[in-house]
Amino acid sequence: MLYYLFRWLDQFDFPGAGMFGYTSFRALMAVILALLISTIWGDKFINLLKRKQITETQRDASIDPFGVNKVGVPSMGGVIIIFATLIPCLLLGKLENIYMVLMLITTVWLGSLGFADDYIKIFKKDKEGLHGKFKIIGQVGLGLIVGLTLYLSPQVVIRENIEVELPGGQMEVVHAAKEIKATQTTIPFFKSNNLDYADVMGFLGEHAQTAGWILFVLVTIFVVTAVSNGANLNDGMDGMAAGNSAIIGLTLGILAYVSSHIEYAGYLNIMYIPGSEELVIFVCAFIGALIGFLWYNAYPAQVFMGDTGSLTIGGIIAVLAIIIHKELLIPILCGVFLVENLSVIMQRVYYKAGKRKGVKQRIFKRTPIHDHFRTSMSLIEPGCKVLFTKPDKLFHESKITVRFWIVTIILAAVTIITLKIR
Repeated sequence: MLYYLFRWLDQFDFPGAGMFGYTSFRALMAVILALLISTIWGDKFINLLKRKQITETQRDASIDPFGVNKVGVPSMGGVIIIFATLIPCLLLGKLENIYMVLMLITTVWLGSLGFADDYIKIFKKDKEGLHGKFKIIGQVGLGLIVGLTLYLSPQVVIRENIEVELPGGQMEVVHAAKEIKATQTTIPFFKSNNLDYADVMGFLGEHAQTAGWILFVLVTIFVVTAVSNGANLNDGMDGMAAGNSAIIGLTLGILAYVSSHIEYAGYLNIMYIPGSEELVIFVCAFIGALIGFLWYNAYPAQVFMGDTGSLTIGGIIAVLAIIIHKELLIPILCGVFLVENLSVIMQRVYYKAGKRKGVKQRIFKRTPIHDHFRTSMSLIEPGCKVLFTKPDKLFHESKITVRFWIVTIILAAVTIITLKIR
């Protein structure tokens, strides 16, 4: 809203009003404002949670070899992240921009879904929270909204890359003058780095383009569901999910910026996406909110984000990647989330397979995978065979968290490098 106020004031040569026309200025303002909201208001909100006794009731020292007791720590702190992200965007963003609108919808939608889950756990004393099928319905619903909006909105266009041969046989990449709607996405490590979903469905002939959009919507639903669940599983140690998500968000912000700049997009040979510069504003607010939240969530945590935060940040990351046509880079960039998801799936399948044979068996000592590194074999049910018992030495959760951050930083660097390694 401030953006529109100062744009109006700029017509009257109001001093400094023109600064709001620059994406870089608004992005820096978004970071600062989000940090201030999450740190200053966050402290007051945490005290409110304590007074209302909205606290963790499930985790205790019995499952931690270092005796870390987390019962009584305020939960539902994801509300801090949500408000610290939304307010700067509403004040500094272009609210008619379809990409900004989608990100705001994503934040509110999954924030509400996670809030309902936390509310049931804390106030209804039901440790299972919101039934799994309702979570899936909510995630699939958001994926459907995002996918169909990107399909139907006239604002969602790209400019294709065109290789032009220069004198001397050298090739130069330029962007087409005409903006088009396309089902293209970026794939890593390939010279021709764009995959068109319509080409995948080419066997349908004249219906390939429509089928390509249907495939795109299905991929969108899958990515939103998988990444939001992965972030949710990653939220098991102090500072883990917030730190990893800030690193991933920064990487997506860089990709969004170069995708919105026609010269940088041409140099990197990636598709130019007009209007995607507003995503930089959103990402900066998102990162500022996460870092401010991390001030209180770092070990020993003064507040947990709960599903209110973890489902939201996962959905934000997924939709950001989809909008800038980088969803196929998600397995690399969000490799930590992927491994967390796979560890849980593998553990359940393996355990159930053994149960049918009357055998107690596990692949890991405990899942998600980060818990494997701090779980002693003495805590495993008697008679249960564990495939991977190493390491024998157990690690404190603060060490595990920092090492997961380091892995995410490496994966983020690899993700950016894939733009030039083809």
